[in-house]
Parts: sequence; C-alpha cells; structure tokens
Amino acid sequence: MDVIEVKDITKCFGDLTVLRDFSVSFSSEGVTVIVGPSGTGKSTLLRCINGLESIDKGDILVDGLSVKEKRNLRKIRLICGMVFQTTVLFPHLNVLDNLILSPVHLLGTPKKEAMEKARYYLAKVGLTSKEKSRHNELSGGEQQRIAIARALMMNPRILLLDEITSALDPEMSSEVLRILEQLAGEGVYMLVVTHEMSFAQHVASRVLFLEGGSLVLDVSGADFFTSAKKDNERVARFLRYIGE
Repeated sequence: MDVIEVKDITKCFGDLTVLRDFSVSFSSEGVTVIVGPSGTGKSTLLRCINGLESIDKGDILVDGLSVKEKRNLRKIRLICGMVFQTTVLFPHLNVLDNLILSPVHLLGTPKKEAMEKARYYLAKVGLTSKEKSRHNELSGGEQQRIAIARALMMNPRILLLDEITSALDPEMSSEVLRILEQLAGEGVYMLVVTHEMSFAQHVASRVLFLEGGSLVLDVSGADFFTSAKKDNERVARFLRYIGE
C-alpha cells in the first residue's frame, strides 16, 4: 500500500507555477532520491507533502489523510519527519533537551524514557559526547546530524530530507551522508532531495527526475545511473553539469 499519494497537484507562487499537474506515489520501502535542476519544485514537493505549503489544485494523501484538511496535519507530520536545509535548535536548550522536547510534550513520552531514546540516537549519529552542548558549540555537520536524530525521536515512518548538506563544506557533508547511508542500510525509508550524486548512487532504490515542475523520469536507482544516463540526453546533461 502507498503511504503517500500525490494526486494531480499544482502549486503556484504568484504567477510562477512550481509544480504542474504533478502525480506520484510512495510506499515505505527503500530510499527515493529526487533530483533535477534548481527551481524545478523538488523542495516544494516535500513541503507540500508535509503540509508546510498549501496546494492550489489536486490533493496529497498521507496514509489516507488529506493535507488539505488542517486537522490532519499533526498526524501527517508524525508520519513524515522532516529535516531542512538549515537546522534550528532551541538556543536556550542543550542537545539532549532539544531531542526530548517534542516526544515529551507531543507524544507524552515519559522524560526518563525519552532521555534513554535520545542517547540511543545520539550514539547512532556519532555524537554521544555532545549531549550537553548548545547549538553555538556545534559545527554545521553536527547540527544536521542532531536534526536527523531529532526527527527519528518522533518515530516517523518516512524521513523527508531537503538538501540537508547544501550549506555544508565537503567534510561536514560526508559526515551527514555517512549517517544517512547507515540509516538506509537499516531500512529507514527516506525521500531525499539532493545534488549529491555519489550519495544517490549508493543508496537510491528509486530516482525521480523533475524539470519545469513536472515528473520527467521515475526509474530505479540502478537504471538512472546506467541506462538513463546513457539513453536520456537530458539526464546525461544534468549529470555532466553537476559533475557526476
């Protein structure tokens, strides 16, 4: 069964149509990587799925719940955890308290249980020593790894990841991508918007190629980097441009 069904949506910002009559569905298996030139609606698609952007036409169902109904948004955001390009941790809280805040207050998780879970995820992202640190004591890569742990604390069925390495230098990016590869290997389902093609080639079970607000190609990861790269001039040109 498909967890997410995007049904013929159109999304405009003023006179600019970012997604046009767009349809796609996602199950909860593997890792789907969403690629394409800048400004083609990739990030907007994730934000529409999570109800952070309204849609002008069509509908999106997440586990049967319409994102157009405001009463559904809390449940939808529990199903779809999101990590953004820029991470914002509460500056008055240390890392551990940032991680337990939502589980305690939104899920009703007992504080002791939440703290144990937070330490588990800190270990998973390799930052056990940072639990007492504040955001200004963390590198950009560490902040993004904390953001991944924070999303996992809410037990999402799907992680939505929006260009989370775009503001990082190559060394920091590699730290974050290593964690994502590990999670992918453990069966965590992700929708990932990225320009990191080496990462995509390693983890993608499915690749969507968007251009002009439309879905141009929907193939397996293996096919995208072999036959599509060879036979589709638009894909080949895109991969050459970004240096794959």
